[in-house]
Amino acid sequence: MRRTFRLTWRWFAAYTAPMQAPEIELKFSVDDIPALRASIHRLGLTLRTERSFESNTLYDTPNRDLRGKRQLLRLREYNGHCVVTHKRPGEDKGADIRYKTRIETETQVEECAAMAEIFTQLGFAPVFRYEKYRTEWDSAEGYHMVLDETPIGTWAELEGDPGWIDAMLAKLGVQQDRCTTESYGALFLRWKEAQTSPVNNLTFAEIGTRETTAEIERAEALMR
Repeated sequence: MRRTFRLTWRWFAAYTAPMQAPEIELKFSVDDIPALRASIHRLGLTLRTERSFESNTLYDTPNRDLRGKRQLLRLREYNGHCVVTHKRPGEDKGADIRYKTRIETETQVEECAAMAEIFTQLGFAPVFRYEKYRTEWDSAEGYHMVLDETPIGTWAELEGDPGWIDAMLAKLGVQQDRCTTESYGALFLRWKEAQTSPVNNLTFAEIGTRETTAEIERAEALMR
C-alpha cells in the first residue's frame, strides 16, 4: 500500500498541487510557441509534463448555484488519469487584484465516469467543456508554468508567489497588457461574442482548428 501511494504522488505532484492550497496565478497570451519554449529552456525551468491532450468538464446545478458563489467543480481527464477539483474565492480580502487567487481542493480518482455519475446523483450536471494541449514546467523554487494550446488561442500560465510571477514576466519580456486573470470559460465567452459563434463548448471538434481529427482521437484513446 505504501508503494502505491508513492507512485500516485509522483505523478500527481508533477501535474498539480496536492489536496488543498491557495492558488495564485496569471495568464498571458502566446503568439510564438517555439520562441517561448526557447526562453523557458534558457531560464532553466524543468519540464515535468510533455505536451498532452486534456479534457475538462465543469459541473453545476440547474440554477448555477456554484457560479453564483464564484465556485467551480471540475472533472479533468489527462493521460489516462482523472482529477476532481473544487475552487473557491481566496480568503485574503487584501490580495493583489492583478493576480487570480483561489483556494483549490483536488484529488485523483480512479474513474471519471463513476465520479460524473456521483455528481449527477447529487444534482450537478455538465455545463461547460473545454479542451487543450498542455505542457508543464517546474521552477527551482517549486512554482509552476504551463503552456495551454486551446481551440481559440494559446496561453501560458504562471502559478506561484507574486514576486516570482513578476520576475518571470520580466525575464520573458511579457508586457502587462498581454496578461489576464480570466478563466478559459470567460475567454471563450469573449471569443464567442466577438466571432458571433453559436458553439457552446471550447472543444476542437465544435470550433474546428488546425488540430487533425486523428491526433485528437489518439489523445482521447489514451484516456480510456
